[in-house]
Amino acid sequence: MTDQPLNSLGLPKPPGETRVVVAMSGGVDSSVVAALLAAEGYEVVGVTLQLYDHGAAIDRKGSCCAGRDIHDARDVAARLGVPHYVLDYESRFKAKVIDDFADSYLRGETPIPCVSCNQHIKFADLFDTARDLGADALATGHYVASRAVEGGRALFRARDTGRDQSYFLFATTREQLALLRFPLGDMTKAAVREHAHAFGLAVADKADSQDICFVPTGRYADLIERLRPGAARAGDIVHLDGRLLGRHAGILHYTIGQRRGLGLSQVEGTMAEPLFVVALDAPAARVVVGPREALATRAVALRDINWIGQGDFESAAGAGAEVAVRLRSTRAPVPAVISLRNGAASVELLGFEDGVSPGQACVFYESAEAGARVLGGGVIAATVSAAAPCRPVDVPVPVA
Repeated sequence: MTDQPLNSLGLPKPPGETRVVVAMSGGVDSSVVAALLAAEGYEVVGVTLQLYDHGAAIDRKGSCCAGRDIHDARDVAARLGVPHYVLDYESRFKAKVIDDFADSYLRGETPIPCVSCNQHIKFADLFDTARDLGADALATGHYVASRAVEGGRALFRARDTGRDQSYFLFATTREQLALLRFPLGDMTKAAVREHAHAFGLAVADKADSQDICFVPTGRYADLIERLRPGAARAGDIVHLDGRLLGRHAGILHYTIGQRRGLGLSQVEGTMAEPLFVVALDAPAARVVVGPREALATRAVALRDINWIGQGDFESAAGAGAEVAVRLRSTRAPVPAVISLRNGAASVELLGFEDGVSPGQACVFYESAEAGARVLGGGVIAATVSAAAPCRPVDVPVPVA
């Protein structure tokens, strides 16, 4: 058999001899992936994960992987004439995603559950399931691209930067990339919906899922308090200059960069300037506030590094490689330098970024351009403020 690709997924055999497991969430994106591959003649097997179901999520717009979504995925598979399986991963999802989400907030972080879901469920447990089913590829509806490069396959930003989801996939491993395919990487959302209408899919106009899909009401603090009763500690709200401004009912109610809902409107002298949450000191149960300029971050310390660029992270960081990084999913990549000193990984920004929080991801790219290669990333363990040297409040801010 030739080693040259004979199909659109870059595999060396005809589509009819290629089994592809499609992760079908019940949304329009994954449904179109299944339809496109089935139309090309691939042996498509649809798999939907039952991840949670709080009752209210069944018919709630913007949910995924529960209730109505499973019904929609099953209907799409039936219309396409492909086999469809529903796998109960609810206990795994709670242990690996929801519980960690709650604990992360209690540590004063701002977690990204989509990263954990992709890392521990969709590209781990589902990866193993695809292998067990004898799949040649595992396809998803993410807006990201993978292409063959020397030594394997690499991950790239989507062409449509407004839809690019590479930020949530930085933890994907080289082994996973060998199996994964992302057919929507070069498409726009409008084009995907056009395909859905052309295939006659009932989900063609279905609303997109939300980031925190397992919080039906959107009130994540209620979920955390239910999962960890009594874990939230009341504490002080303090200004960067050391002033005690008020009290709070738990740091889980606050995020870095927050301005509204601080509960300081009745405190004399605090409203002369807008105040923002600039740090969450979990060990001391303190919320630290200050002016907007105090949100400027000049560097971040990282943990849980995943490197999928050429060579290894130690060599790249040891050489002080210049890369582009994204510190929030809604921000464009910015120039930075990665480094590794005494085993500690850090990123120094060539400018400043506002509202950066521990628990979020720092994702590395070859450049800031659309379609740039993803080099990996890590979880932000700590931030270094531009104003850190003159900060009188003792908030832990380790510098790598």
